[in-house]
Amino acid sequence: MRMTRNNKSSILFLTKEKDSHCLKAIDFIKNNFDLYEIYEGKWGDPLPKKIESWEGDYIISYLSRWIVPERVIKNSRLAAINFHPASPDYPGIGCTNFALYEEAKTYGVTCHHMEPKVDTGAIVSVKKFPIHASETVSSLLLKTYDSQLELFYKIMKIILKGEDLPVSKDKWIRKPFTRSEFNKLSIITPDMDREEIKKRIRATSHKSWQPQIKIGGFLFEYKKDSQKK
Repeated sequence: MRMTRNNKSSILFLTKEKDSHCLKAIDFIKNNFDLYEIYEGKWGDPLPKKIESWEGDYIISYLSRWIVPERVIKNSRLAAINFHPASPDYPGIGCTNFALYEEAKTYGVTCHHMEPKVDTGAIVSVKKFPIHASETVSSLLLKTYDSQLELFYKIMKIILKGEDLPVSKDKWIRKPFTRSEFNKLSIITPDMDREEIKKRIRATSHKSWQPQIKIGGFLFEYKKDSQKK
């Protein structure tokens, strides 16, 4: 997507590596800004050292695997914003999983200002959509990433025009979900009733990732075909 270059803002763009949606966002940055630095990474990668000394107008975090430290956030002259793959009622990690587990009827994506503590900054804009009863982790993730890219284009066009970022009336409504909470969600124990087990399987089954069964202190991988005779 190419627009008229009418914005000379300098951009620090942080994103996930080898992801089709992220590559489209990268293309937009390259096609519409002259001054940019782009860093791609995966979970566990250290924060690139060059980021520490960056100074410019905007930090854009898009599915980034890094938590940006406060000292770097302060180096953005105009704004440091993050595109979060969930609506404001699901901050933190494992958002699609918790939404499915809680049988939420709506979900969405959020653009917000970055703060040292993740998913707590003032919200810029939210895009929502329905969750269907037949939704899986895979289908919900795809809808989420499609909507997130649409929101990214919307906000970046505002930046290109040199306009102020929107101010949303939406607020974060709970503390961010943690890795520990997500790990607990993926555990099935013998004392759980059939409905609870069903909910956890739906919420945590995605490709090679499957919930685990905990028996007597030991964890066993759940086999999705194990109940078939």
